[in-house]
Amino acid sequence: MRTPWLVVLLCLSLAALAWAKKGLEFPRYDGKDRVLDIDSKNYRKALKNHQMLCLLYHAPAPTSKELQKQFQMTELVLEMAAQVLQEKDIGFGMVDSEKDAKVAKKLDLQEEGSVYVFKADRVIEYDGLLSADILVEFLLDLLDDPVEVIDNALELQAFDRMEEDIRVIGYFKNQESEHFLAFNEAAEQFQPFIKFFATFDKSVAKELTLKMNEVDFYEPFMEEAVTIPDKPHTEEELVAFINEHRRPTLRKLRAEDMFETWEDDLDGFHIVAFAEEEDPDGFEFLEILKEVARDNTQNPNLSMIWIDPDDFPLLLPYWEKTFKIDLFRPQIGIVNVTDADSVWMEIDSDEDLPSADELEDWIEDVLSGKVNTEDDDDDDDDDDDDDDDDDDDDDDDDDDDDDDDDDDDDDDDDDDDDDDD
Repeated sequence: MRTPWLVVLLCLSLAALAWAKKGLEFPRYDGKDRVLDIDSKNYRKALKNHQMLCLLYHAPAPTSKELQKQFQMTELVLEMAAQVLQEKDIGFGMVDSEKDAKVAKKLDLQEEGSVYVFKADRVIEYDGLLSADILVEFLLDLLDDPVEVIDNALELQAFDRMEEDIRVIGYFKNQESEHFLAFNEAAEQFQPFIKFFATFDKSVAKELTLKMNEVDFYEPFMEEAVTIPDKPHTEEELVAFINEHRRPTLRKLRAEDMFETWEDDLDGFHIVAFAEEEDPDGFEFLEILKEVARDNTQNPNLSMIWIDPDDFPLLLPYWEKTFKIDLFRPQIGIVNVTDADSVWMEIDSDEDLPSADELEDWIEDVLSGKVNTEDDDDDDDDDDDDDDDDDDDDDDDDDDDDDDDDDDDDDDDDDDDDDDD
C-alpha cells in the first residue's frame, strides 16, 4: 500500500518542480530591438507616446573592440529593462552626444553616461549602478504614487522600520485638503529618492505626535523627527526645507543613487565606514556609528557614508586594493574622492572595537584636519626616501666589497710573483 503513496508523492514533487520552474523563469533577452535611437526627427514623438521616457546620454560609439563590448553591454542593460517593462508604457532610447547634439541641448542632457527619465514636466537623473534590475526597480518606484498613505498600526510599524531612508510624513484632513495637495506636489519633486507619507487617521497621528497639517522630517538612523516649522506649508516651503536638510549625518550607500551620494562630498572628502550588518561585529560597529551620528546630528560639517560590503560584492577586491584594508572586519576612514587617497582608523581587532567616545574623538580629529590624507602622502614619501637611502647604503656596501676584492686580487698577484722568484 505504500507504493502508490510514494508514486503520488513523487508526482507531486515533480509537479512542484515544474511549478517552481514556471514561477521562477528569469527573463532572457529575446533579441527584439526596443531601445530607440533618438534624433531630432523622433524625440518629440517618443516623449508624447510614453508615460515615461528613459534616455541614456552617451559618448559616440567607440572604435576599439574592448570598448565596443562595454558599449554593447550597456545597450543590453537598456534592452533588458525595456523588455521587462514593455507593458508599463515606459520608452527607452539612446542619445549620441556628438551626432545628436542638438537634441541633447533641447532636452538639457549634460552628463555623458547618465540616464535621464522624463515624466510629465519633470526630468529625473538616474545616477546609480547601470544594471537592469536596479534600473527597473528605480523606474517602478517612479510609477508609484509620490505619497504613501498610512492608516493603521501595522503600516505604522513598517514606517518605523525604514530607518535607512529619509522620510517625510504629514497629518492632513483628507486627500482633497489644499495642504495635502501642496505636500503631494512637493513629494513629486523628490520621488523616488525621498519617501513621503501621509495619514488622515487621528489615532495614527497621535502615535506620531502630529497635529493637523503638521509635517515631520526623519533623517536616516535618527530616533527623533524634526518638525518642519510654521505650519501649514506651501509646496515651495517644503521643498526649501528638505533641500536644506537632505544631506544626512549618516547615510547608507545604495546602488540606485551611489554615484550621486559619492559626488555629494564635503570639501572633496568622505568619512566612510564599512560594516556588514549581518555580521555580529559589523552590526555592533554600525550601532556605535549610529550612536555617534545621533549625538552629532546638529553638526553641519559631519556627513558619514556607511557601506555594507555584502551589497557590492563585485567592488570588494577593488576597495581592498585601493584602500589597502581588510573588508572582512569593520573599518572607518577618510577618503579623498579625487584620487582615492585614504587614512583609516587603527582598530586592533574585532574583539576590541572602538567605543562611541573613541570614534567621536577620531572623527573630531578628522574634522579639525589633524587626521587627513595629505599626512598619508607624506608618510608614503618618507617610505620612498627610506627606500632610496637603503639603496644608497647597498650601493656603498657594494663599492666596499669591490674594493676589498681588488685588494685581495693584488695580494694574490704578489704571492704569485714571489713563487716565481
